[in-house]
Amino acid sequence: MTFSSATTLAAFKAYDIRGRVPDTLNADLAFALGRSLVEVLPSTSVVVGHDARLSGPMLSDALTAGLQAAGAKVTDIGQCGTEEIYYAAANQPFDAGVMITGSHNPADENGFKIVRGGAVPVSGDSGLNEIRDRVAQILGVTPSKAKGDHASFRADYVSWLLSYSGLSGHSNTGPRLKVVADAGNGCAGLVLKELAEHLPFDLVPLHWEPDGNFPNGVPNPLLPERRATTAKAVCNARADFGIAWDGDFDRCFLYDGEGRFIEGYYCIGMLAAELLREHPGAKIVHDPRVYWNTRDVVLAAGGVPVMCKTGHAFIKERMRAEDALYGGEMSAHHYFRDFAYCDSGMLPWLLVGALLLRTGKTLAELVAERMAAYPCSGEINCRVEDAKSLLQQIHDHYVSKASVVDNLDGINMEFKNWRFNVRMSNTEPLVRFNVETRGSKPLLEDATAGLLAFAARYGAVRL
Repeated sequence: MTFSSATTLAAFKAYDIRGRVPDTLNADLAFALGRSLVEVLPSTSVVVGHDARLSGPMLSDALTAGLQAAGAKVTDIGQCGTEEIYYAAANQPFDAGVMITGSHNPADENGFKIVRGGAVPVSGDSGLNEIRDRVAQILGVTPSKAKGDHASFRADYVSWLLSYSGLSGHSNTGPRLKVVADAGNGCAGLVLKELAEHLPFDLVPLHWEPDGNFPNGVPNPLLPERRATTAKAVCNARADFGIAWDGDFDRCFLYDGEGRFIEGYYCIGMLAAELLREHPGAKIVHDPRVYWNTRDVVLAAGGVPVMCKTGHAFIKERMRAEDALYGGEMSAHHYFRDFAYCDSGMLPWLLVGALLLRTGKTLAELVAERMAAYPCSGEINCRVEDAKSLLQQIHDHYVSKASVVDNLDGINMEFKNWRFNVRMSNTEPLVRFNVETRGSKPLLEDATAGLLAFAARYGAVRL
């Protein structure tokens, strides 16, 4: 199968490349991508890995052939998580790294995430568009066959996780926590098996074996219907808390001891405050979708909150510019200066576990006050034919009543006791809504219902 130019361009998004296999992604594209990457981002040494999806090995082989055809040496670390590519690119002398992953998307989809040496992200503004244009020029060249040199950096990566989280050497001393760990048949289980014996936790394994068929459902804990299994397991095990990951485990999602899902928003403030204990005065980057709680917690902890446009490439760029200690997005992406400013799905839950042991508090106790102070709607997705027109209608309707208006990322508007953000998705044909209030759940319900009802008048359909 070969690609049309239009199909090729559609696979390239703002921060990565993604699409259905083989309709949008196949060996032809992967081979052309490998060649183009080396030509656009001069690279003599590239590290490559893939998640549990069945198409991963095929795409990895074709990508490797393209990289080698352009003169690069390829090191293949096989099945892994995205942050393992970040770790390798940041700590080994690689010029670039490529992770082949469909993350939380359906099983028949896949994609490519590209970083430079040092784990610096490659986005549309920093080389991805040029790679796209070069791919379009050379598509159709028959892929050759090749294999990279195999290597593993997992042991070093696990050691670093234990050291940074402060849990190294604590597996056999002091109190222990029972933790349900739901890998969702993605790749998180590969690392959990290496971590388990070193932790002061008794891990209750759930779906640790990678399986690209995803027999228990696609690993996407942001979908409410995918949360029940983890929540039930937490309750049945009488665990202290639970975690679930997406397919490439660059995001983790927390459940308290009662099996209640904790919005990623509240974890940002919790982690920021914990990290600021040892780094007072540091900068904390956050996205603009919901931020009142984050800002208040960071200021109270002696930090400096910095708002940044949503998206991993924007967050990482701003963190580097500010030398920020930590960054968080309400979608459960957590970024760390000491992890080359990259996002990790392993560090957050390890830090939370260490916090629970240090304070003797439960996860529910740690977040209850903040959840009450700033109730939020969670992200609500709506499909609409003309997203730009909808955003303009919302702006015109609400602007006269707003005390604060900015367009950093979609529309942000603040009122006396509530605020909202409405933005178009960077990766899907959706409009995303987030609402929060100052201490009032009834106001949250009314404001959210009113905003969605207005949007529905202009064709928005809630998913």
